[in-house]
Amino acid sequence: MNKLNGKWALVTGSSRGIGQQIALGLAQLGCNVVVHGRKLENTKQTLEKLLAYEIETHAVAGDLGTPQGINLVINGANAHPGQIDILYNNAAIMGENTTITTSTLDLWQRVFQVNLFATVMLSNAFAPAMIERGFGRIINLTSGIANQPNLAAYSASKAAVDKYTKDFAVHLNDTGVHVATVDPGWLKTDMGGENAFAGVETVLPGALMPVLDENNDPHGGNGRFYPAQHYKHLKLPTENA
Repeated sequence: MNKLNGKWALVTGSSRGIGQQIALGLAQLGCNVVVHGRKLENTKQTLEKLLAYEIETHAVAGDLGTPQGINLVINGANAHPGQIDILYNNAAIMGENTTITTSTLDLWQRVFQVNLFATVMLSNAFAPAMIERGFGRIINLTSGIANQPNLAAYSASKAAVDKYTKDFAVHLNDTGVHVATVDPGWLKTDMGGENAFAGVETVLPGALMPVLDENNDPHGGNGRFYPAQHYKHLKLPTENA
């Protein structure tokens, strides 16, 4: 049986787009899924798609742009099933497209709140129990964005996620809990737009490689980076593989 059978994964921002694809991919591997959206009604479509798999599901709601919203997500996930084995920090915002010299403090705070601070608080909430159990996977979505000063807040927030992940990896060494980053590529989503290079479905199976890799980094240590598009021609195993 697949090692993910019976595990629970919380995927933030899984009501649509990349997060929805990740939730469906995890379900294909036999993983139970906690779907997250800003509002519970937003999770309905993903929950309906997950009915195709013999797994359990749960939905949580909360705006990751506020500490209160983050706590709602944490409390909702802990209420049922009460044990998160995989935390997928997918949710992110890009913020307004503006010149770097006219970007406001409010813009930077809003982008960092969702893209970095929520990632940190969710990881802090679920990592200790993972360490105690000797198993866990924390995956943080990053970006290959470059040379776009008009989106400096977003770009800097993802650079901060990269550095945070590397530091967190050192803390997690020899615990059985792995942390990694995934770059999904430029995809046709609400955030990526219609001019993106590839469809959202191409994020699989690459986005799941940090979960599937037994040792996370074959060269030792933790904190590996996964470019999802490098794995798009691979085939996902079934939940009974």
